[in-house]
Amino acid sequence: MRRIRLLVLNAALGVLDYRVPDGMTVEHGSVVVAPLGPRQVTGIVWEEERLPGESVPDAKLRPILSVLPVRPLHAQLRRLIEWTADYYCASMSSVARMVLASGGALKGGVTVTEYRLTDTQPDRMTPQRKQALEKLVDRQGTIRELAAIAGVSEGVLRGLVSQGVLEPEEVDADRPYPRAQPDHAEPVLSPQQAEVADELVRAVEAKEFAPILLDGVTGSGKTETYFEPVAAAIRAGRQVLVLLPEIALTENFLRRFEDRFGVTPVLWHSSLKSSERRRAWRAIARAPEEGGAQVVVGARSALFLPYANLGLIVVDEAHEISFKQDDGVRYNARDVAVMRGHFERIPVVLASATPALESLHMAETGTYRKLDLPSRFGGASLPTIRLLDLTEEPPERGRWLAPTLARELFARMERGEQTLLFLNRRGYAPLTLCRNCGYRFQCKQCSAWLVEHRFSHRLACHHCGHEEPTPEACPECGEKDSLVPCGPGVERVADEVREIAPEARIAVATSDTLNTPARAAEFVAMAESGAIDVIVGTQLVTKGFHFPDLTLVGVVDADLGLEGGDLRAAERVYQQIAQVAGRAGRASKPGEVLIQTRHPEAPVIAALAEGDRDAFYAAELEARRHANAPPFGRWAAIIVSSEDEKEARLAAARIGDARPRLDDIMILGPAPAPLAQLRGRYRYRLLINAKRTAALQDAIRDWLGPLELPRGVRVGIDIDPYSFV
Repeated sequence: MRRIRLLVLNAALGVLDYRVPDGMTVEHGSVVVAPLGPRQVTGIVWEEERLPGESVPDAKLRPILSVLPVRPLHAQLRRLIEWTADYYCASMSSVARMVLASGGALKGGVTVTEYRLTDTQPDRMTPQRKQALEKLVDRQGTIRELAAIAGVSEGVLRGLVSQGVLEPEEVDADRPYPRAQPDHAEPVLSPQQAEVADELVRAVEAKEFAPILLDGVTGSGKTETYFEPVAAAIRAGRQVLVLLPEIALTENFLRRFEDRFGVTPVLWHSSLKSSERRRAWRAIARAPEEGGAQVVVGARSALFLPYANLGLIVVDEAHEISFKQDDGVRYNARDVAVMRGHFERIPVVLASATPALESLHMAETGTYRKLDLPSRFGGASLPTIRLLDLTEEPPERGRWLAPTLARELFARMERGEQTLLFLNRRGYAPLTLCRNCGYRFQCKQCSAWLVEHRFSHRLACHHCGHEEPTPEACPECGEKDSLVPCGPGVERVADEVREIAPEARIAVATSDTLNTPARAAEFVAMAESGAIDVIVGTQLVTKGFHFPDLTLVGVVDADLGLEGGDLRAAERVYQQIAQVAGRAGRASKPGEVLIQTRHPEAPVIAALAEGDRDAFYAAELEARRHANAPPFGRWAAIIVSSEDEKEARLAAARIGDARPRLDDIMILGPAPAPLAQLRGRYRYRLLINAKRTAALQDAIRDWLGPLELPRGVRVGIDIDPYSFV
């Protein structure tokens, strides 16, 4: 191969052709460095026939500079890049950047300095030094890692280094991870679990594409069940990817994984340090028999890593909307996982107690295989569910918990049991205003109110991240002590619990309080040890957690998710409340769920009360069929934005005027987005409703491709949108 075509990581540069210098070997998938004017660019060698572009005469070709010391991206991964870019109307360069997500991993081998104890004793013993000496026996790691293990500051350890108590050792930065043991602690499965596990193991052993929906009620032991095909893949020397929707779930999962396999898996998420990402990326690119990664647990971006020998993908909590990325390449990890399984010819397990309607429909039509776990493990029963009609039993003035819910909370505390209060609204109050002049605190960058966070004494925008201290006086009229919170958030509900039950030990569980794996682990340990009486949480606590003493779940406002313009509102409310209800009574003690609502007649609320999931899903599917909504039709959104409102409006109008007239595609809009300003940009939206058979992506590309818009205008395309703001 003397002439090559490169996919470079900058979409604006287009396709570039180069020649290979004599003596240099490249192949399709090789990652290379090439000159571009005075700069150097990184690119992936691609099949010329699959990457169309204008050919450059041989005489004008410049030589590439080097081949980076990483293995070529195999053909299956290159096909995934192509499919993702095509389906989601994104550039291949943008998708390829997710594959080469660690710049440090593209370099050659490096070493890091680690430390271990010697026989030397410090000249002066302090409590911190004593603690370090006790906890670091037979341990080795960087200063930061050892400080975390010992529970002391890095300064304490550096002092021990200077005295020779800790000695340095240069080690390979790409050293292998500890090996998982598939036979370490094999569980005793119920007959139901064993039957499903055997089916999953056979799918792994078949080494064929097999999309499988694992539909199990909350507490049925889905994790323990799919651990068996994970063990089968490890025995076969193949890699496993487990996708989790929330970083807060990671610590809980890691502990269960370590109990089963004796080690923790390789992690991949945004909180990793650059050195950790480098090590993980390079381990993933090596086969297990070469010391590479065996099991990877990660966020949605882990889908695009260059696995050397992938044998199984598991998408846990597969219904979760956090698997959909809402910026950059707007992909849905659940769907991309299925496609990666298709290209790799491996099974993909979608595990959920409340599957997405699209997944259930695929199972009903035979595209996916469906495996059921219809009962809880160990004889535990599903919780009883009661509705509290707030029109008949309103909370006391200034409070948010109905008297019945408050009484049941007290009863659980007296019995030494735990209660979970669920409200999917962070902070103290969603709106703060001045009782004197009516001033409302609004974000300067977004069309949204600032949310008061009383724990941290700040007002915050949950869309752009803007924060400011809570003032003592109204900024409009200057009146002191005039600011009034309107509506409840989880912090306000927690304050109410403190008022009615001062002795209660309360934990607030949100993305603000459980924003690191360490904090999540601390919360889980406290809940499991009985150090918490009442948990007040958002959707973060609706899945993945198992607290044996939690017997009461109170849904503070079941109607909250039904408000607004979410086209999947009913489905999402059902999933969310069903998941949080599933936290109750997961052990020997029976559970109860109290749902506060002002609309008990709403179909989704009635279905929750009756525990009739199938009836709700059937009714929702029928409604979707009539509306030509997914899974029977297709949605797509076009989001037009600019820092100048007039520019955004005119650009959206121009796009609307150029819309194609097609029988199988209906285009609505443009109209101002529900969130008309976001991060300082004014936004307009168009919504596309297409028949399932329509060539939707081609129509969008043909429509938008010829349009020339002002430089300040951005046009985003969202295929299968989950956000409608």
